[in-house]
Parts: sequence; C-alpha cells; structure tokens
Amino acid sequence: MLGGMTVMTTLLTRTMTASIGGLRGEMSGLRGEMNGRFDGLRGEMDASISGLRAEMNARFDAMGTRIDHLDKDIAALSRRVWGEPSGE
Repeated sequence: MLGGMTVMTTLLTRTMTASIGGLRGEMSGLRGEMNGRFDGLRGEMDASISGLRAEMNARFDAMGTRIDHLDKDIAALSRRVWGEPSGE
C-alpha cells in the first residue's frame, strides 16, 4: 500500500510540475507578445509625434516669414504717412 501511494504521489507531482511548466511557458509567450505590441505602439507614437513636430515647425516658420513681411509693410506705410523720421 505504501508503494502505491508513493507511485500515485510521484505521478501527481510530475503532472502538476508539467502543468505549471506549461502555464509558465504560456505566460512567457504572452509577456513577449505584449512587449512586442508595446514596442510597436511606441514606434507608431514616436513617428506620429515626429511628423506633428515637423509640421508644426514648418507652420511656425511660415508664420515667422509672414510676420517679417508684415513688419516691413507696416514700416513702409508708416514712412509714407509720417515721412522719414528727422533727427530732432
């Protein structure tokens, strides 16, 4: 009877160890998959943010150019209306 219990305990232990090992493998696989997804998402977000940054810089540069031209136009109009400033 003692031998039968030993065999059953050994078989049960081996079965549980194999099940735990399989579960560990599945969890490692899921962890790898999630890491891959997060890395992909990080890449997409970096690309989107870089594109947005480039677009915003281009628009700010265009606005700076417009403001420079507007400043020159206002200076020309003020000289035309009030004349050149004298040294008084």
